[in-house]
Amino acid sequence: MNYIEILGYIAMLLVAGSFLLKDVIKLRLVNAIGGVCFVIYGLLIGSLPVAGLNIFVVCVNAYYILKSKNS
Repeated sequence: MNYIEILGYIAMLLVAGSFLLKDVIKLRLVNAIGGVCFVIYGLLIGSLPVAGLNIFVVCVNAYYILKSKNS
């Protein structure tokens, strides 16, 4: 197992684990961190669909995190 594959597993665990959290802000934060890991992973393996989808996911999470802090 190489470091790129390990990054993919870390990203997977962060995204999956985020759905176990009760606090929505913490859920979005952990999910966004997992998304960033998936963006890096997608770029490293040359998969633009993986990177692109997760850029979108990170942006959506960031939007709602910022929106909740400004409320």
